[in-house]
Amino acid sequence: MFPGCPETYQSSQQSESEGGGQGQRWSRDQHQKIREVRQGDIIAVPAGVAHWTYNDGNSQLVTVVVHDTSNNENQLDQNLRRFFLAGNQQGRQPGSFGGQEQSIGNNIFQGFDTEILAEAFGINRETARRLQSENDERGNIVRVENGLRVLRPTGSEEEEGRPWRSNGMEETSCSVRIKENIANPGRADVYSARGGRISTINSLNLPILKKLQLSAERGVLYRNAMVAPHWNINAHSVMFVIGGSARVQIVGNARRPAFDGEVREGQFIVIPQNFAVVKQAGNQGFEWISFKTNDLAKTSPLAGRTSVIRAMPEEVLANAYQIPREEARRLKYNREEVTILSPKSTSQERGDHLDEPEYYEGNENEAAGDAHYEVGFFDFGCTCEEKRELEG
Repeated sequence: MFPGCPETYQSSQQSESEGGGQGQRWSRDQHQKIREVRQGDIIAVPAGVAHWTYNDGNSQLVTVVVHDTSNNENQLDQNLRRFFLAGNQQGRQPGSFGGQEQSIGNNIFQGFDTEILAEAFGINRETARRLQSENDERGNIVRVENGLRVLRPTGSEEEEGRPWRSNGMEETSCSVRIKENIANPGRADVYSARGGRISTINSLNLPILKKLQLSAERGVLYRNAMVAPHWNINAHSVMFVIGGSARVQIVGNARRPAFDGEVREGQFIVIPQNFAVVKQAGNQGFEWISFKTNDLAKTSPLAGRTSVIRAMPEEVLANAYQIPREEARRLKYNREEVTILSPKSTSQERGDHLDEPEYYEGNENEAAGDAHYEVGFFDFGCTCEEKRELEG
């Protein structure tokens, strides 16, 4: 819910009159836009904007939430704070500015006097007490009995109303586009028939990310394929494993790697800026999503056709690594691929037949179908990582 924006959705609902009479009465509701999202959507929520989510699908909803505590709009400190408008959270966090621990179990209305709330909203004291959720033990995720009936357009109507091209003038703070799907194989920025694909979302295709200073990358690697060794030039990267497994090496300026091991589904790993990283998929393939701390994150590959090694003269390489000129040439030109390197094998070098790669892939029908999700409880804040599960 964007502050100061009008309630552009209006609906009327018929209900029976009180007292058992035969008459009918109509009630009218107005609210801000409701967005329907599906599996693979990236959703950008600016700092301080309240939001809610409701799972109206038939399957479990899993979301990965990243809060950037270093964002310029965070005027507090580097501690993650989530502010709730409803529900009754449980837990503790460090006190403000280094003080004692304090509870994070209350929504913000619990700190106000009941009489003040009643007067501010023009309601009775009992309703004001309900706002404070003092005796509500359900937490911040609740089950909606009989479903949630709110007005929203169908997915097709939403697409029809969306302009094909953006000139930067039609988006205001009230109508700004906040989501983009990253899972569609057809929108891949990098694709290799034997290696896999990588898609990116940044401020060029989702302009609100410029304000948030964040971008995202989603990748699928087929069995034993590799993402060429590279480093992030202008961003840190937080990688979450969606499926499969991979061997990952992260190397900084120390003699030993910062990380060298296998990562599996459900795990997070952080790749600091300028640390080189390489990922090689396991036998079941590998699928991941990375969140980067720059709206136009850039990488510099170490191997492949666009690499820094390819850009150097052979003589420089031969002298730098003390290798013959012929080896320097092989070092430069043996890999013609760009970002995704297809697997090499002994049988391939002999010219034997190589089977078509198997790979881990999510259910494409599910990605485009029933896995809608839109509410735990309201939460707004300016701050770092969390995996949340909502059951419909």
